[in-house]
Amino acid sequence: MSEHDDNDDEAFAEQTLIQAIENQLEADAPPATRAVYNKLTLVGYEREEILQLMALVLAHEIDAMLREDRPFDSAWYEQALRALPELPGED
Repeated sequence: MSEHDDNDDEAFAEQTLIQAIENQLEADAPPATRAVYNKLTLVGYEREEILQLMALVLAHEIDAMLREDRPFDSAWYEQALRALPELPGED
């Protein structure tokens, strides 16, 4: 696989995650998604930056699911969203 293919895959993954966040916002599910979006907007974050931060949290949880062979942990996900702009693992 070439470096170009890796970049394409990364861009596709990022866009897919951002689309998932936009779907969560549209469906208002989980409600924490909208609450955190509003909080970050109020403190001055731009829409694109908020979506990227939220996508990073979603990617972190998906990676953990695959690595640990377990179901999606919605309680952890909502807690991690509410901790934004601090990202998981930045303690």
